[in-house]
Amino acid sequence: MSRLRLAVVGVGHLGRIHARLAAALPEIDLVAVVDSRAEAREALAKDTGARPVAEYLDLIGEVDAAVVATPTFTHHRVAGDLIRGGVHVLVEKPITPTVQEADELVQLARRRQIVLQVGHVERFNPALVSVQDRLQEPKYIEARRESGYTFRSTDVGVVMDLMIHDIDVVLSLVNSSLVAVDALGVSVLGDHEDMVSARLHFTNGAVANLTASRTSYAPSRTMRVFTPTRFASIDFATRKATVVEPRADVLRRDFHVGELSDETRTRLREQLFAELLVKEEVPAVETNAIEQELLDFAAAIQTGRAPRVTGADGRDAVVVAETILDRVRSHQWDGMDGLRVGALASLGVALPMMPAAAAWATEDTVILRRKAG
Repeated sequence: MSRLRLAVVGVGHLGRIHARLAAALPEIDLVAVVDSRAEAREALAKDTGARPVAEYLDLIGEVDAAVVATPTFTHHRVAGDLIRGGVHVLVEKPITPTVQEADELVQLARRRQIVLQVGHVERFNPALVSVQDRLQEPKYIEARRESGYTFRSTDVGVVMDLMIHDIDVVLSLVNSSLVAVDALGVSVLGDHEDMVSARLHFTNGAVANLTASRTSYAPSRTMRVFTPTRFASIDFATRKATVVEPRADVLRRDFHVGELSDETRTRLREQLFAELLVKEEVPAVETNAIEQELLDFAAAIQTGRAPRVTGADGRDAVVVAETILDRVRSHQWDGMDGLRVGALASLGVALPMMPAAAAWATEDTVILRRKAG
């Protein structure tokens, strides 16, 4: 099987990572790195052995595929041009800033029979991969994704920048239509929301609470998933996962605390996570998630199968993100009669972190998420 001829379009932080990893993979021939900034593209070309190119359209006909790692507002144009030129595309997340643009890209790729993959890289994180098959029918998910302000991705807020990772993971686990959303957020730096807390309700009864901040002094990328038979803690940063499985009699509701002797209670208190709620540190294969993403992209093109994260998956994440942003913009900080509304309202103080808990509205507005197909 011939090597996949690849270009990386956009040589910012993520583009450089993609290019360096692709250059080292035997399955991929990194043909070119593309950027309008001559110094940036030439420096990366020197590092990777690829050809520096100023205009991505010049590569149509010379490459089989491209990674689009340009600013979000350019994704629709750049990815669309490449798809129309017969080039398979891995576009960084979010697929586009709006659902309309995402729909157009998904439909275009489908008509042209082009692979369109979206860079929701946490789907390849070994911590998630190691436990995903054991998380059937989750009923409650709690995710926190917090970082300091990187001064990158300033064309979008924290929902499209960070929270969308967890939105995508939640949608892949729950596999049910979203019916209600509530959210609030605050802008601290710039013109976009920097801290957001959202609650998602699904048709099958599942609920997910998501918190994201890019003005936090305590970075974290964690998720806890509760199913009817077990629960798991996933740390995307350390790439480690823990699963807790209740003992069989606990699951059957055949364990009666009131009937235990004092001696048994003392022992179980000390051995809770060894006897009753059995804790397992799940070994994860040491892999690079972006490298695995690139290999999945290449395999999808060469075998004709769908990639792990399709364009439709990326589109669905944007649907939810847009809905969260609508709720953030309409949140009334002082009740129904207040004038301070949305993330840019002056609250009198800029908090460095998200509040520990959000006060949820008693009435949620129902929305429907169109199933991908």
